[in-house]
Amino acid sequence: MNPDHTDNSRSRKGPTRLTRALVMAALALAVGIPQHASARGPQVGKASWYGPGFHGKKTASGVRFNQNSLTAAHRSLPLGTRARVTNLTNGRKVDVTINDRGPYVGGRVIDLSRAAATRLAMNTSGIARVRIEPMGR
Repeated sequence: MNPDHTDNSRSRKGPTRLTRALVMAALALAVGIPQHASARGPQVGKASWYGPGFHGKKTASGVRFNQNSLTAAHRSLPLGTRARVTNLTNGRKVDVTINDRGPYVGGRVIDLSRAAATRLAMNTSGIARVRIEPMGR
């Protein structure tokens, strides 16, 4: 075998793990898989609301839940974050403070207080497709 010869057999076997991961990520973006929440960008998904059964109970932030305050539960946004939530069906908006963790029902991205749900006109249906835009603390 020639000592100057380099074995390039790896490059001829097919795509690497990194290449496959990049292709999968590009496909996921192309088909519109919902974005994960971050403090930098918006997120779109289903919202629900919670109220009477939790009123007065402690939230993840340590504050007692008040269904009449403009607050929300989110899985990953930092507690204390302000976020603008827009009902994509009717265009109504509300600014809330993230003070709890949840929702714990699959397929939902945010749980709103009763007051916030009322402002979005979603308290009768219980669920709405929304956009969440973090605004900082």
